[in-house]
Amino acid sequence: MAGSDALTRLRAELGDRVDTSPAALAAARADKSGHAASGHPIAVVHARSVDDVQRTLRIATETGTPVVTRGAGTGLAGGANAGGGEIALSVRAMDRILEVRPDDLLAVVEPGILNADLNAALSPHGLWWAPDPASRAISTVGGNIATGAGGLLCAKYGVVRDAVLGVDIVLADGRLLRLGHRTVKGVTGLDLTSLVIGSEGTLGVIVGATLKLRRLTPGQVCTIAATFPDVRTAAVASAAVTAAGVQPAIMELMDAASLAAVHALLSLDPPTPGAAQLTLQTDGPAAVAEADAIAGVLRGAGGTVAVSHDPEEGERLLAIRRSMHPAMETLGTTLIEDVSVPRSALPAMFDEIARVEREHGVVIPTVAHAGDGNLHPNFIFVGEPDEFGVIEAPDEIWRAADDLFRAALRLGGTLTGEHGVGVLKRRWLADELGEDQWELQRQITRVFDPQGILNPGKVFAP
Repeated sequence: MAGSDALTRLRAELGDRVDTSPAALAAARADKSGHAASGHPIAVVHARSVDDVQRTLRIATETGTPVVTRGAGTGLAGGANAGGGEIALSVRAMDRILEVRPDDLLAVVEPGILNADLNAALSPHGLWWAPDPASRAISTVGGNIATGAGGLLCAKYGVVRDAVLGVDIVLADGRLLRLGHRTVKGVTGLDLTSLVIGSEGTLGVIVGATLKLRRLTPGQVCTIAATFPDVRTAAVASAAVTAAGVQPAIMELMDAASLAAVHALLSLDPPTPGAAQLTLQTDGPAAVAEADAIAGVLRGAGGTVAVSHDPEEGERLLAIRRSMHPAMETLGTTLIEDVSVPRSALPAMFDEIARVEREHGVVIPTVAHAGDGNLHPNFIFVGEPDEFGVIEAPDEIWRAADDLFRAALRLGGTLTGEHGVGVLKRRWLADELGEDQWELQRQITRVFDPQGILNPGKVFAP
């Protein structure tokens, strides 16, 4: 009854921004994780303004209707999937750059703008926004903030949390809050901006962001490609680079299975069986000297190393890493995971992945942001699609994932480095946080959203 009343009111107030077409409702059930919500949302609201978001949330609060915020739907934890009786609130059409201040190194943007589009617009100003997820061509800034995304450049330039000065959010009851500041320093009151970053739609709907920009890095870009006989040797080499004190902008590791799949997808010559690869980039005025130093460390660790000073060649090498997810799709259905460990523990974590593969009889091609210890194990399986083409991971895959998650925690790591908790990781959240912190965080969400209508069932579900 509440859903019917909410839909009637949404149509009356928002008109053609309310979409109930079967295709839109089906698309809102799923993201890139492969997981889909049960049932269909009652509608997809395509918000074009802050006022649209406020109207939607006021109606939701007054009718007790849950709301799930969506951007581009590129998430990998099921955090933006909308199901039965829920409103899917899309902010993808809110994609304007409202302000660029080169003198203050900041920009104010709406949440729906794509990473790549933002940096293309900033480039003529000699500026860029550093967060660089592999999905930068299709992921939104608002989604990056909601999940606390990272990316390939975060070892040197930080993650989203390091590149946001403030956020504008609409609370469940429709109130607009402007959090944060436009100044380099600002410690007035509690840091609610940092609280919202990574909150996955449970505290409010992000409708704007004040971003911390960087000037385009001067100097040359050098790319290093190093192959190793096995992934553990490559992981030891990456830890040696970190220990040497040289700071690459990018350091990505691909194991043998992921490297072979990408080479096949891109019609490249097959790599040496069992070989793993590290791809690194240095930038800035010291790029050449740093690349030479890194190459020496990698050769000393047993790598076959090539250094390129050609930017186009560098992009071709990085394209191999950025093609990981499409390559996994050629192997079967994939559960894409996301754990982080201390950088010195990378070799031990790859040992654990190999153990999980052996003991559970599964295939887990893995890539890693080796510069910061963030791994993406990909669990490959075969299953039958539901009526909407979604294939859910079977129990044996989840048993293997459980084993892998607990191994990461034993090594001093965390369940998620950048994808978020969403639906897929919620059952392990208390294992990492402990019961007291889990309950405290859940209570914080109720301060922002007393009725519990924002993204219910995600992150803090029992």
